[in-house]
Amino acid sequence: RLSSLLSPQEKKIFAVQGPYPIIRRLLRARGWVETKLPRKTRQLKQQPGQQKKQQLEKRAGRGGDKQGKAVPSPRGGAQPSPDTKKSPQHPLPLDKKNKGETEDEDKKEGNEQCSEDSDDIHDLMSYLVQDQVPNFLWTIHLGNIDQGLLPRIEVVNRFPRLNALCTKEGLCQSLQNLPWFEPVDLNTFFPRCYRLGLMGEQEAFIEDFRLTAARSLLKLALKKVRDRPVRTEQPPKSDTAAAPKAPVPQGGSVLRPQGWHRSHVSHLMVSTARLPSPPYPQLVEEALEVCEQHLGVLEHQDIDRDTPSPCRTCIAWDCFLQEYYRVAHEGARLVLSKEQREQCQDVLRRLEEQLPQLGIEGKLNVWILKPSAKSRGRGIVCTTRLEQVLEMSQSSSPQVCQWVVQKYVERPLTIFDTKFDIRQWFVVTDWNPLTVWFYRDCYLRFCSRPFSLCHLEPARHLCNVAIQKRYKTSPPDPRLPPDKIWSNTQFQAHLAQLGRADDWKRVIVPGMKAAILNAVRCARDSVGSRKGSFELFGADFLIGKDFQPWLLEINSCPTMSPSSVVTRRLCANVQRDTLRLVLDRKDNPNCSIGAFELLYKEAAVDSCLSVGLQLKIIGCSLKNP
Repeated sequence: RLSSLLSPQEKKIFAVQGPYPIIRRLLRARGWVETKLPRKTRQLKQQPGQQKKQQLEKRAGRGGDKQGKAVPSPRGGAQPSPDTKKSPQHPLPLDKKNKGETEDEDKKEGNEQCSEDSDDIHDLMSYLVQDQVPNFLWTIHLGNIDQGLLPRIEVVNRFPRLNALCTKEGLCQSLQNLPWFEPVDLNTFFPRCYRLGLMGEQEAFIEDFRLTAARSLLKLALKKVRDRPVRTEQPPKSDTAAAPKAPVPQGGSVLRPQGWHRSHVSHLMVSTARLPSPPYPQLVEEALEVCEQHLGVLEHQDIDRDTPSPCRTCIAWDCFLQEYYRVAHEGARLVLSKEQREQCQDVLRRLEEQLPQLGIEGKLNVWILKPSAKSRGRGIVCTTRLEQVLEMSQSSSPQVCQWVVQKYVERPLTIFDTKFDIRQWFVVTDWNPLTVWFYRDCYLRFCSRPFSLCHLEPARHLCNVAIQKRYKTSPPDPRLPPDKIWSNTQFQAHLAQLGRADDWKRVIVPGMKAAILNAVRCARDSVGSRKGSFELFGADFLIGKDFQPWLLEINSCPTMSPSSVVTRRLCANVQRDTLRLVLDRKDNPNCSIGAFELLYKEAAVDSCLSVGLQLKIIGCSLKNP
């Protein structure tokens, strides 16, 4: 039995690097044998076989684990006993280029995910195949693997060069090329995004910020006429308490990165001691003028004449924005005539026909500033001030785009007044022909405090589990679970209670599928394709009040750590079904692949290579008359 499992003809030798105990357990249950690949550290420069032998001899000689002694680890290398602190001898290097959710906290949670079978039989079989090249590799980062060994491995769970898809800067750049692939408007599923390291895009952002401020002013003017003057609410006393203590990243914090001072955080609270003075009377007229000029550009009225940009008019934008801030955040009153009110309504109606994102913009012109290649919500800042965004962009190196700025969705769908997002998995098994699989199960991640644009703290606006677990508070509503996670079935039940049960299959799922496919198509030419490789991705979506999904980002190597009861079950299921998809389906195309469904498979294109064919051009040159 043992000799048959170790036979090279069986091709059932695997290697796992990273916090993936479920992958290891499932492969062992299939009769696969694990080999322990050395990592790139100084301690592992010795012969792998010699190191394995030393580990087995130590374990046999000592008769088991002892406090403070190293024991063989199922992941390869030495692992401290449970009663000692984890040794930092073999850290997993972070992927600075391909953004994934592979941090120290993932590894810690992964170690707690489930107990591994560390029977002597597995160690013995691993020792016997120590010199064999694995047929299957599941790793947290390709950089951990010897680049000379990697091409000899048949199946690998990672693709190289995923920057174009899995960094915020790369996704922003890739989706700008969407018109070359599909006749789809990018603004219908991806909030407007700009790379601040590029001068052209920074100027485009400044223009967008100003135009959005003008539109927001018209919305505020109508609201203040229709209702009583709106004042920004004061924060409840509970929100003024100090934020929970958490480890501060080197060079900055979660919400305040390096170079960001207290004065940079947008505080929308105003004093109620006295009413602010009204803005200058021409403010609404200037906003109407700018919006009319923008409409002319959107309706292509400027094709046959030299029309300046709406933001390059005679309006003093610095003064206009300061007055807009007073109206939006300080409760300054606006006085509209009947004619102006009708003009505002007409202009906004026409703008809505031209701008797909007008409905999610809101009235406060909030933007979200993100580090280009970081994950888990680190360094993200929400702001309403143009000067704050530009100050952050000046800290970027001219050669490296360190920041992207994106329009914040001010009108998201909330559940019990709490913001959430959706983590949706999909798998790419081939880039040529492009083959994408969609996973039917997903989960929702909730914030820790009620949604409010009056307070731009991460507890209300960043749904990342790594951010929200810093807040050891109960859910904002008792109907939400303590771990702040829902499954998609729970979400569908909630939609049914709202009378919108059909929106899941009719609007949300088709929208997520289309956004994923558009992103993958745009990035395919920049990704390192490798036959035999595959990758499991995690896409993050926000749902608008009209139930339309909005793509936020795509993560490579999404975390499989069980942060809740829901994720413990779903993460185990998606790993099991991924192995079915990439291993079982090769031998049996009709086998069960669980919750995966084929989203897209490109038709095979025959290559027409002309070898030895003599080509020439027949004709005559044209001469000037």
